[in-house]
Amino acid sequence: MNTKAISYRIMRFPLSQIALGITICCSIVAIGQVGVIQLFKLTALDVNTVNLINAVVAAILIVGSYALWFGYYEKRPISELSLTGMVSQLMMGVTLGAVLQSLTILVIYLAADFQIISTNSFRFVIPALAVALAVAVVEEIIIRGIIFRIIEKRWGSYVALLLSALIFGVMHLANPNSSLIAALGLSIQAGLLLASAYIYTRSLWFPIAIHFAWNFTESGIFGAKVSGSALSRSLLVTKIDGAAWITGGEFGPEGSVQATLFCLLATICLLLMSHRQNKLLPPAPPHDLLYGDPIAP
Repeated sequence: MNTKAISYRIMRFPLSQIALGITICCSIVAIGQVGVIQLFKLTALDVNTVNLINAVVAAILIVGSYALWFGYYEKRPISELSLTGMVSQLMMGVTLGAVLQSLTILVIYLAADFQIISTNSFRFVIPALAVALAVAVVEEIIIRGIIFRIIEKRWGSYVALLLSALIFGVMHLANPNSSLIAALGLSIQAGLLLASAYIYTRSLWFPIAIHFAWNFTESGIFGAKVSGSALSRSLLVTKIDGAAWITGGEFGPEGSVQATLFCLLATICLLLMSHRQNKLLPPAPPHDLLYGDPIAP
């Protein structure tokens, strides 16, 4: 077997596809953001507006690079980013994400651990809007669009659910005030829920919208920490204090038991509906462990 044939077969292996896809998409986003920062240094725009524009540019670049690369590499239409039904998927996802986060905060409020100190103007939500938009789009393209989708294609939906959820949790171990318990909670809340949302719709718009609404509602509206990180501005100036298992402690509401339970319930509902509609994929036939080619019967 010549070197060209070996290289081709290695490139067909799922881990190679994942690594290459992430490298290409993230590189294009990084280059684009550097360009935006340099461009807006020449303007008089305030930093919050620049950050929002930068977030929009990052979202456009990673969606565009994903669609172009995998459309070329896999020789197929990128149906998971289809514009058909996009608006309904976004609306449904924003509603679900905001409701789940609001229920999480409601439990904290009922436990008398949530106080609203004051309110700000809507312009104070711009920093949270920028962060939530960039994080939601970039993480969903990478975790669900690249990692989950490629693993699922080879090893089936259940293996992809487990592995992508664990990867998502491990990624957040480095966050401020994180812990193994917090990472495990995120694996369930976001890792399982967002992958289940993708399975049910076969669209990335739905998990992107859930992710965005969850983060934005948490930080931009309720003024809480998101995965251990706090923003200086939000619509509501609040004080959250009390038992860590209810409030999430220094990690924020995502570290609470009710956040995990609410998201787990939504995950189970989505998976049950997906099962009834035969949307869960079985593993592909056995493959060569080194090169990824099918093994002849």
